[in-house]
Formats: sequence, C-alpha cells, structure tokens
Amino acid sequence: MINHFLRFEQWTTRLALVAAIVMLIISVSLGFYQVITRFVLDAPSTWSEVISRSAMIWCVFMGAAAGFRGGFMMSVEVIYRLLSARKLVWLELLIALCCVTVFIVLIYYGTAMTWRVRSQMLSGLGVSIAWAYAAMPTGAVFALIAVLARLLSQVNGLEAIGPAESETDDHHVSTPVVERHATPESSAFDGRVNQ
Repeated sequence: MINHFLRFEQWTTRLALVAAIVMLIISVSLGFYQVITRFVLDAPSTWSEVISRSAMIWCVFMGAAAGFRGGFMMSVEVIYRLLSARKLVWLELLIALCCVTVFIVLIYYGTAMTWRVRSQMLSGLGVSIAWAYAAMPTGAVFALIAVLARLLSQVNGLEAIGPAESETDDHHVSTPVVERHATPESSAFDGRVNQ
C-alpha cells in the first residue's frame, strides 16, 4: 500500500515539476515579449503581462510540491542537531502536521475563492480569472501528497530524517587534499594538515 502511494506521489510530483517548468518558460518568454513590444516596437502588448503573471503564479504553486518532497524548504538546522534520532521523527511529524493544516486551508479557501471569482475576467483576454486562482488549490493538493509521501518515507526508514542538504555538514566542508611525497618538508606539511 505504501509503495503504491509513493509511486503515485512520484508521478504527481514529477507532473507538478514539469508544469512548473513549463509555466516558468511561458512567464519568462512573455515577459521578454512584453519588453520588446513596449520599448522596442513602442506598441505594448495588452495580453502578455496578464498571462506572464498568471503563469508565474502557477509556477510557484506547482513547484512547491517538488520543494516539499525534496525537503528543500527552509529549516532550522540547529534543532535537528540538538535532538536525538527518535525525537526527530516526532519533529518531522509536527512539521508535516503543520504543512498539512496549511494545505487543507489553501485547498478549502482556494477552491472557494476560485469559485467566487469565476465570473470576473482577466483584462485583455476575456478569460475567467478563476484560471489564475485555481493554481492555489491545485498546487496545495500536489504539495499535500508530497508532504505525506515524505513523512511516510521517513517514518518507514526509506529516506533520512531532516533537511535534504545541510550547509554545515562535515562532508560539505572542503578540506585540502595533499599528495604524499617522501621529502621531509612535505611530511611535516602533511602532519599539519591532518591534525
């Protein structure tokens, strides 16, 4: 059962990430087009800025799923260092519970807001603004699945508990690599480096 859910989550997170990348490309391309039409052609486009902004909103909400799944969101690393491994599971459970609560609120109120604004139109397009607002509940659903999958993986020992990458881990600190030679000067230097 857990493996099926994790496979499903892998597919949904990949889909969300692809959607976020596509939306970022659309947003950047239309932003560039907007600059060209405004400052080079002196005939500003009426529709590109609206689509660019909406695409960036979709990019942020869809990209959040991959960020939560990978553990790339902000964390207070000192807390992870102070707690024992057993307590870290409870910390991750508390963090996941907070995230799930926020996502349920986003899904509920985001859906209500999307429904409420469905009659309003995006300026210059004649398309319902609900398409832009729908990014909130849609992204929250994908992120909710990702958070639950991360928690399940951590509780079952399938992945490490804590932040994905630490800036202070010992293996991230670069240490000088010294080649060993038979000369007395190099052996004295090696002694200093290795101490």
